Amino acid sequence: MIPRLALSPSLSISRVLTGLWQVADMERGGRAVDLDAMAAAMEPYAAAGLTTFDMADHYGSAEDVVGRYHRRAGARPVELLTKWVPEPGPITRDAVRTAVQRSLDRMQLDQLPLLQFHAWQYANPAWLDALFWLAELRAEGLVANLGLTNFDTAHLRIALTSGIPVVSNQVCFSLLDQRAAGAMTDLCLAHGVKLLAFGTVAGGLLSERWLGQPDPASLQTWSQMKYRRFVEEAGGWDALQRLLRVLAEVARRHDVSIANVACRYMMEQPAVGGIIIGARLGESAHVEETVRLATFALDDASRAEIAAVVRGLRTIPGDCGDEYRKPPFLTASGDLSHHLESFPAPYLTEQRQGRTVALSGTPWEEIAGFARAVRVGDRIMVSGTTATHGSRALGTNDPAAQMHAIIDKVEGAILSLGGTLDDVVRTRVYVRDAAQWEPISRAHGERFRGIQPANTLVHAPPIGDEYLVEMDAEAIIGSPPLAP
Repeated sequence: MIPRLALSPSLSISRVLTGLWQVADMERGGRAVDLDAMAAAMEPYAAAGLTTFDMADHYGSAEDVVGRYHRRAGARPVELLTKWVPEPGPITRDAVRTAVQRSLDRMQLDQLPLLQFHAWQYANPAWLDALFWLAELRAEGLVANLGLTNFDTAHLRIALTSGIPVVSNQVCFSLLDQRAAGAMTDLCLAHGVKLLAFGTVAGGLLSERWLGQPDPASLQTWSQMKYRRFVEEAGGWDALQRLLRVLAEVARRHDVSIANVACRYMMEQPAVGGIIIGARLGESAHVEETVRLATFALDDASRAEIAAVVRGLRTIPGDCGDEYRKPPFLTASGDLSHHLESFPAPYLTEQRQGRTVALSGTPWEEIAGFARAVRVGDRIMVSGTTATHGSRALGTNDPAAQMHAIIDKVEGAILSLGGTLDDVVRTRVYVRDAAQWEPISRAHGERFRGIQPANTLVHAPPIGDEYLVEMDAEAIIGSPPLAP
């Protein structure tokens, strides 16, 4: 029997979820598919105990398919998880409600069991607006549970410490990609958040089909093209073959498949609530093989063998979700061209007597007569910044969360004025409690690693008891490095 997990008091899921992202791949190029036949193809999964299906608003017709499943006579009860992936830029309360209602209509539900939110850019505070408004819809009853998808550790921390009731974070987590195994796992365990791991079979590359095979000249599906890039970052085709050989030996001893071993290993990771295995509904099904995940457990020797070969792989760069936000873009196309066209400026800018100012819209800018940042020539000066969003203080009682939120605002101001965080040459940090210098400094180090601006940290309490830290910054756009 496939094991189950209580993701929240109101939602129990299969620990093996069926992912429907390949519906979009099947419809690529305008190809027509039979939605009723795809809905009927869900039945063998549900009958086998694989009752949880994961989809998104942009997975082609996936939400319509599950809506049709509901109409089928005798359809088994299933759990339907979806995502909202809005375009970057401003988000209104009405837009949030419209997005939720669209998914409800397509899926023919009165309440979304789990809505998972994706943000393309943290420097634009619209992601915070969206989450606070989603929390309102949760309180209203249109959404039962809120989750995130592709959030990194810092911004999951900001959401949690700012009162967003997050129950899950869906991220890439596999033998090839161990980014979620460290700080992300620690944070999830501390806050009771479960990871929903996708990419566990790397688009099918972690299977017997590729064992001993030469590096392919081309691959057919979006998933294969995407995870081929992960293979390159992890060490290349030879590294994949070393991993496959170890998995094949473990699989032989347990009389299961390589994919089974790769999935079972990830199911056993401490913060993982479930793993997601993609399905091409109506074209290929691996129900019997997937169900075998419930028939065995890895022994200590097998886990040690797998861990040893995984340690020999190169680390995928960045944190969870960075493959969608910064180079190297580990997507099917190798960039964001099939996802987005552009990123709007995070903040409003205005010309003022030979200078350009960026305004974040907080009431203090009007009261005290200052701008979030000012650009004169190639120089940008960012005002003292706290973890404030509108009238809200972010990161309650968490100095690291507040520091990350501050750096997001600083980055947003600099981006709006034509620079990047790489252009920062000076930061000044003011802390309320000198004993909190370390988490604040470590957050600064995470964000400015490789940039290394001049920095001063001062024990000087910010105004407002809720604020643990404040920072100002200076940037010079395009300043060339000094010759050695």
